[in-house]
Amino acid sequence: MVHPAATPPRRILVVDDEPHIGLLLRLQLESRGYELQLARSLFEARGALKGEPVDAILLDIHLPDGSGVDLLRELRERPATAKIPVLILTAEGEERVLAEARSLGARTITKPFSPSKLRTQVAVLLGDASPEDDA
Repeated sequence: MVHPAATPPRRILVVDDEPHIGLLLRLQLESRGYELQLARSLFEARGALKGEPVDAILLDIHLPDGSGVDLLRELRERPATAKIPVLILTAEGEERVLAEARSLGARTITKPFSPSKLRTQVAVLLGDASPEDDA
């Protein structure tokens, strides 16, 4: 009997300049079988996106070299990246910015967030759970 090859782990690009956020996300998501790649700037994120494809992006809005929403717009304009699921992680309270991110198809979660809510949001983002599990 031939066993199907194990599916490779899903790759998530985390774009956030706060080192503790990267560590927290690594702890919460790698233990669930996701593979994380960290970028601390838009420049690093753009470089990472030229490499292996990613299954999802966790994206901060405020980065040292610009706005995560600018990167989100760029992603949506390119056919190769237009469908990548994006979860905005932000302390941003400005509804106009969050509304634009949502209009571009991103889900949003505000900092500080609970680890369990984050895990659920990522599972929903990747289709591993339904939005009803978000409660």
